[in-house]
This record gives sequence, structure tokens and C-alpha cells, in this order.
Amino acid sequence: MICLSAFQVLGQAETGREIVDASGIQGGLIVHIHCGDGSLTASLAEDKSFLVQGLDMSASNVERARRSVRSLGRYGRVTVNTFDGAHLPYVGNLVNLVVADDLGDVSMGEVLRVLAPLGVAYINGKKTVKPWPEEIDEWTHYLHGPDNNAVAQDTVVGPPAHIQWVAPPKWSRHHESRPGTFGAVSSQGRLFYVQDEGPIGIVDKRFPDDFSLVTVHGSQNHSELISREAA
Repeated sequence: MICLSAFQVLGQAETGREIVDASGIQGGLIVHIHCGDGSLTASLAEDKSFLVQGLDMSASNVERARRSVRSLGRYGRVTVNTFDGAHLPYVGNLVNLVVADDLGDVSMGEVLRVLAPLGVAYINGKKTVKPWPEEIDEWTHYLHGPDNNAVAQDTVVGPPAHIQWVAPPKWSRHHESRPGTFGAVSSQGRLFYVQDEGPIGIVDKRFPDDFSLVTVHGSQNHSELISREAA
């Protein structure tokens, strides 16, 4: 059984910016169902914190939407594709915001399946938030929690079954030095870690480290430089 943690009727938003602001989502993957000519789809990507995909059953609409998105210089961050009208082509718990004027044959259960916990469905001006499952624990400190017990109270975790998303860099620093990615913690659907973005494949410490604090949420990641360590 699916329990919705929030359901709110909002004034009908007209632009992508208004919809994103009303949703409260700050980054990740947005899916626009029955995107039509793509004008709203493209406007959902004004903020570069998002990747956007429009879906439509009509191949002619998809071609028209692609031309519209390309004319605005946003194709890449915004893509458009066909779908069967009932099934959303995503693994579960991936999408951060689903937008639609009318779901058609797409069930609300299907929308909630693809939404990440705390993700938002914005359907015809109505905002629904997918709750955080009690079965999924968080890892807020280096050793799980402030008690340093290093044991998560999570009953969902298991062997990897598929790739949820991929974040750069593709290659890390030399394995004989400190790991290129370390200090990972997670909370409220976001992953935080420190990434050494210094020269790849080089262990010689005369080449300085280049540390960034990386925040990943949904399908998009953002890096903020926090320090540099001298050679």
C-alpha cells in the first residue's frame, strides 16, 4: 500500500519556472508526460540543476518538440522521446519531479513507482509528495550516526541490481594513494562526498590534490570547491 505524505491543491502554474518553484524540488530529473510541442518541457530546464525529459505518444509531437528544444539551445539537458502512454521508461525511485496536465492512461501508482522518495508529482496543479520509506535508513555521519556504531538500520539494502545514475569523474586518482572518493554521507535523498579531482593515474605527491565537496541528488550532481591541499 502506498501512503502519500502530502497532497496539496495549488493554483495552476503556467511556466516551467512556476511549476519547479511550486514543487520545491531543487535539482535532479524532471519528466514531463504528454509534452506536446515541448515549450513547457524546455521551460522546465531554465535552472541548470535539472535534467528534463519530455514524453509523448505522438511521433510527430516528439519531432516538433525536439525542434523547439534545439532552437532554444537546450537539447542535451532536455530530451524528448515517445512512450506507450501507460508505462514510464525508468527504473524505480529515479525521478525527482513528474509534471503533467493529464496522466491519461498512466496510473498514479506508476508515477509513484518512478519517483524517488520525497519526489513530487505535479499533476494538473496538484502536488503530491512521495514519502520517505521507513525501511530506508540514512547515513548522516562518517560511521553512520553520532554514536559511531557503523550499523545502518536499513532493511532494503542488498546486492546491486542495476545502475541508478552515474556521476563524474569517470576515472579516479591512482589506487595507491588516498581513494579519490571518500567521506560519503547521505540524508533526505542527497549524497555528499569529498572528491579528489587532481591529475588522474598519478600517485606522485608532487602533483597536488584538488578537493571538491560534491552533492548528488537525483540524476544531477553539483560540485563546490572547498579546499586545496599543497603538494
